[in-house]
Amino acid sequence: MNKVYLDVTGLENGLCIFVEDKEIIPAGTTVYYLSLSEKNENYQQYADEYDIHFIFDDNIPKLSFYTVPQVDVFATDSEGGLIGTVGSITDLESNSPICYINKNKKCFLIANDFKNFLERTDNWKNHLEPYNEIIFYSSKLKAEKELEFINLKELIEEF
Repeated sequence: MNKVYLDVTGLENGLCIFVEDKEIIPAGTTVYYLSLSEKNENYQQYADEYDIHFIFDDNIPKLSFYTVPQVDVFATDSEGGLIGTVGSITDLESNSPICYINKNKKCFLIANDFKNFLERTDNWKNHLEPYNEIIFYSSKLKAEKELEFINLKELIEEF
């Protein structure tokens, strides 16, 4: 089965696409953020005690890279690193891995899923393992030079 990539940057809702004989892989770096009105003591505790700063709509980071597969960034740390869900949007029920990207764009696996991540927040930095499943590009255009992307507009027009 051939791999093809779907740019998910800019999509606000989930999307499900099937293409015969193709494995579709979501690509791009997205940010999962919460409304500032949701900020409470629990989120502050994660920041103060565990150095996990969940992202709120008053402080959305600007990201200068494009990832394959998708990384949905949902938190930062005090060292300029990013914490995100690999290959899907951030969801408490997801089985997608959680990764850490340091300020030098080195990627590490924190946990196999969000539930496991929440179980080890008190010492998450002690569980970092090198994770080579993420490819960093400076832009989508650079990724398109190496990978085959689905043109969503063309796909929709076929139907």
